Amino acid sequence: MSRDPAMRPMTFAAGANDAEELARAEVYGLLAALFYAPPDAALHEQFQVAVTEAPVAGAFLEASWGGLVAAARRLDRAQIEREFDTLFQGVGKPEVFLYGSFYIAGTLNEKPLVALRHSLRELGLARSDGMNETEDHIASLCEVMRYLIAGDDAGTSNLAAQRRFFDAHLRGWVDALCTAIEANPDADFYAMAARFARDFFAVEAQAFDLLDA
Repeated sequence: MSRDPAMRPMTFAAGANDAEELARAEVYGLLAALFYAPPDAALHEQFQVAVTEAPVAGAFLEASWGGLVAAARRLDRAQIEREFDTLFQGVGKPEVFLYGSFYIAGTLNEKPLVALRHSLRELGLARSDGMNETEDHIASLCEVMRYLIAGDDAGTSNLAAQRRFFDAHLRGWVDALCTAIEANPDADFYAMAARFARDFFAVEAQAFDLLDA
């Protein structure tokens, strides 16, 4: 996604008190990268040295994160790229759709995409020129959440905006997407990515729900 030229570019918080928010933004960024394209050399190398133990033993994301890292270490980049192509880049109809409209409305480019574009205009966001996918692609939505967490414009990048966007454009269908990926017999690395994504989105949903408690 790209921002309106009148708006300032994204920056990341650096203070110690912002560590949790930075971590959330980084996870959204990682999911966006993984679901937009197979890992490049730099990202694949990062998995080789990634820490798999959570700061607190038994933390909810620890098991699924460890499974994702293990898959990245077991499979080389060529294997993961072939898997990505098989699952998401099929000629005609892919094995698994990565678009919210498909899971919400049962077909592509329907009313959910129109509603999403309206939300993006309100946020001053637009699809990047180099982005080949529609705005309801899971990678695009994760990038928006990343911006809403880490952007430096407090009027746009704030908890209320995160919650509204998550509830309107992610909460209702991401579990179905993850289920579809995990159930596909060709999914290996991406089955682990989907499991980690499912756990992460569940944590996000629970945290947003606690705002009403």
